[in-house]
Amino acid sequence: MNSNFHVLSPDNVLACPMAPGMPEREALKKELERQSQNPVVIPAIINGKEFFTDDRYTLAAPHKHSLKLAECCRCDEKLIKMSIEAAMAAKNDWEALPKEHRFAIFEKAAELIEKKYRYVITAAVMLGQSKTAWEAECDSPDEVCDLMRYGIHFADELYSMQPKCTPGVFNRVIYRPLEGFVCAVTPFNFASINSNLPSAPAIMGNVVVWKPATNAILGAYYIMKAFVEAGVPAGVINFVPCRGSDVSKYILTDPRLAGFHFTGSTEVFKSAWKLIGENIDRYRSYPRLVGETGGKDYIFATESANVNALVTAMIRGAYDYSGQKCSATSRCYIPAKIWPQVKKKLLEDIATIKVGDIADFSNFTGAVIDKGAFEEVAKYIDEAKDSPDAEVLCGGYDGSEGWFVYPTLIRAKSPNYVTMLKELFGPVMTVYVYGEDEYDAMVDHCANSSLYALTGALFCNDRKQITDLEERLRHSAGNFCINDRPSGALCGQQPFGGARGSGTNDKAGSIFNMIRWVSTQTVKDTFCPDEDYRYPYMEEK
Repeated sequence: MNSNFHVLSPDNVLACPMAPGMPEREALKKELERQSQNPVVIPAIINGKEFFTDDRYTLAAPHKHSLKLAECCRCDEKLIKMSIEAAMAAKNDWEALPKEHRFAIFEKAAELIEKKYRYVITAAVMLGQSKTAWEAECDSPDEVCDLMRYGIHFADELYSMQPKCTPGVFNRVIYRPLEGFVCAVTPFNFASINSNLPSAPAIMGNVVVWKPATNAILGAYYIMKAFVEAGVPAGVINFVPCRGSDVSKYILTDPRLAGFHFTGSTEVFKSAWKLIGENIDRYRSYPRLVGETGGKDYIFATESANVNALVTAMIRGAYDYSGQKCSATSRCYIPAKIWPQVKKKLLEDIATIKVGDIADFSNFTGAVIDKGAFEEVAKYIDEAKDSPDAEVLCGGYDGSEGWFVYPTLIRAKSPNYVTMLKELFGPVMTVYVYGEDEYDAMVDHCANSSLYALTGALFCNDRKQITDLEERLRHSAGNFCINDRPSGALCGQQPFGGARGSGTNDKAGSIFNMIRWVSTQTVKDTFCPDEDYRYPYMEEK
């Protein structure tokens, strides 16, 4: 095929507002009802075949303990090892498939998810992960499809990046898949990450063993079904629900491990990195480690900030999806001069927020993901209530029917109070009110006090001051927003990722991530090579 094929330049999927009267809203409600009444059994999918095991657990809706959604199978050592063998058996044929056919398969997967599977996956994400209709819509189909289509677009761009050719020499770069398999471990909070972590390496010609999060398996299962229907060959992506400890034991120590694509906690990523380091002599090549982990994301406001915009950003940044985003706002630095206005409007607006069952579209947010998350966040709320160094201005929790944590606002009397420093995956925002004489110290505190550097935001209307703060806060966030909340990034517009304890900053949804899944080879093709070893300088006069 002596042709260069180019893919369509993608546009972001437009989010449907799901307003009353819209047919999309009614279709989604019907699917929510159908899934609520028809729990499924979720198997492993290895080498294109479904495997139903005796080791199972029940998946319940986080916002409704009594609502059983699925019975989920776990893989044992035998199935996990089978998935690796299946991936390696599929590797040669998948690598050999021309890029345009690999691209076509994942373009079809995006099309299926945007259309045929749209309400199925959106409803599964709402029920299984307690996302509202808006949050679920923005996640899947929107970002799921964006990441796949932009991944294809960036892969195409990457392949076209070639070195200069000179007279008598034809130079080229070959973008080879990694020599081995990629392990993808995905988190509970985003369907888009569940889709992207296995699909990005596969788009680049790699084979993948995918371990989905235990408590987000329903949406992940339907994504896998869309991959299969789109024509992803058997063994290229293997869907392997299992215990995290088994990933460490059987997958990360396999000599053929070539890459680890991870989103989750900083502690888990560090332990995986350490394990791989301890086993470095086992591997055929150095495994690529790509991780997006925790965050302690901030808003830093100055006296010139627009108070209404600031408050809106604080609420959406901290309380959307119950604060269960690695980019969620959790610490704020507010100048004393504007604090009375900010506090008044914050408390007035928070008082209007409804929390409850996501099937009720009037609710702003649902529950936290599970009992462990609920108990962890509740502990810190209780400690703040009893602490002389903090004041709980509003919020609380109730776990009787679902794992509900209400939008909680803490005022810290010290910038080093624990909830100003520790990551909490829940709807808890801590504010430190700083005096005029503390400004420089608080800028430094914001920049340097956190172990993380994922997202941050600045609210200020003085452009000179913005310039100064942007420089001083440069290393505090991989995604830095000016006069906007830090918890929103669109594929193709704001490549996402952070440094320090927040990960490897390989920017999901960008060419920087896609390049991690290839091992380049340089080819120098010389037409008329020299036939005498002697150099001109060796000649006598």
